[in-house]
Amino acid sequence: MRQQVQSVAVSKASPDAIWAVAGDFFTPWHPAIATMAAEAGQVRAFTVAGEGKTYRERLTYLSNSDRTYAYTHVEGIEGVHRYDARLTVSEGQSGGSVIKMSADLSAPAGRAEEIASGTQAIFDDGVTTLAKLVEATSPTAAIARALGTSPIETLLLDDLPQLALSVTPPKPGPLCLFLHGIGGARTNWAAQLPAAGAVTQAAALDLRGYGDSTLGADQTTIDDYCADILRIREALGADKLIPCGLSYGSWIATSFAMRHPDLLSGLILSGGCTGMSEAGPDERDAFRLSRETPLNAGQTPADFASAVVDVIAGPDADETARNDLHASMSAIPTATYRDALTCFTNPLERFDFTKLTMPVLMMTGEHDRLAPPAEIRTVAGRIYDSASRPDVQFEVIGNAGHVCNLEAPDPYNRHLIAFLKRLA
Repeated sequence: MRQQVQSVAVSKASPDAIWAVAGDFFTPWHPAIATMAAEAGQVRAFTVAGEGKTYRERLTYLSNSDRTYAYTHVEGIEGVHRYDARLTVSEGQSGGSVIKMSADLSAPAGRAEEIASGTQAIFDDGVTTLAKLVEATSPTAAIARALGTSPIETLLLDDLPQLALSVTPPKPGPLCLFLHGIGGARTNWAAQLPAAGAVTQAAALDLRGYGDSTLGADQTTIDDYCADILRIREALGADKLIPCGLSYGSWIATSFAMRHPDLLSGLILSGGCTGMSEAGPDERDAFRLSRETPLNAGQTPADFASAVVDVIAGPDADETARNDLHASMSAIPTATYRDALTCFTNPLERFDFTKLTMPVLMMTGEHDRLAPPAEIRTVAGRIYDSASRPDVQFEVIGNAGHVCNLEAPDPYNRHLIAFLKRLA
């Protein structure tokens, strides 16, 4: 028998103030909680005042940007077949906050009603407690940052095609591999690489034909990029990988995850995911032709770099960020740009999100025109719905455009490092 429970309360406190306390899945803010401990696999174990048993729940979805998380029951509720719950804090219509806790559960008739009744009481108490908050004072509001940074060296893999990498020193744990966008280079990750390297070994790759990497003899396919990632994994002696992509790099990272989910500890997607994999032939052709038109007229990427920056940069991007975007776009050889456009608009498959069995972090810029927050939020929801054991985080990087890691490195890095620390 299925039962649904919902509790709602309003508060004069701001949503950020409420979320500063309620947003940490592992903080025992609820008055009924006696003890709380974080366990592996995003599981919290807790006891309730007056009871002798331990309950366990697993975090399945998190978005600090949307102030929401979802979780599922693991252990403790007798007779329950399924129990999925969610906490959301949103802005009130006249200011303040709206706090909502909801659950969808199933159990045998009679027992389902008992569980729903108990849940209702717990939720009512929870939203009432949060609604009484006036200001945020919780020390748990700060997101973990990397302690220090890591030195960088350049590595060239000389077998053809040559692959160029910026690499941090070896560390135990997975390799975080940064993959840039179609108009970028490995230098776009300059603010992320040393910070990530303080947590786990990290490397930023120049894709084929970009920077110090060379094109192959034939037109590049997505399978070629995946083979390059395997080659890097072997060269650096990594057992597991955490690909971190931006735009075109996110499409490559997701394509690799489709083929080798067993090799991934996690997946980080910025400014995109599906690429042209869900576009029809007409849309793919229009995308490619619109970008090939200036090339066919004899221009190089350097000639239209300023126009590209105007599209991908956020409205408040500073001069340094715009100059960095312009420099990476201007440096792309014409042959490389054509090669990437052809690869991107000839996807080999439509993605099957059931294959994403690893934790997934998705980020996009508030002002991203190519991968707007509403679109990426929807994709994050699809990944969540497809997973047998969901572990999805979605974040919007405020005041940033398409290349959100470069325009807003501090907020981007906070989410990145917290995710890497959990996995490493």
